[in-house]
Amino acid sequence: MIDSPCIKLCRIDPDRALCLGCWRTLDEIAAWGAMPPEARRAIMRDLLPARQALSDMPLRGS
Repeated sequence: MIDSPCIKLCRIDPDRALCLGCWRTLDEIAAWGAMPPEARRAIMRDLLPARQALSDMPLRGS
């Protein structure tokens, strides 16, 4: 079983449609339970680069 990247700190950025706690998109979060392990591993692998790229973007209202 692949662990979830969820850190139980859910804060949704509506402009980017992603959680700022785990950095998954809302579609990824919704589909997580039904995803095959390979898809979950791919998301986990890509989270750090995605988080680094997205952290440079301003948040709504900033």
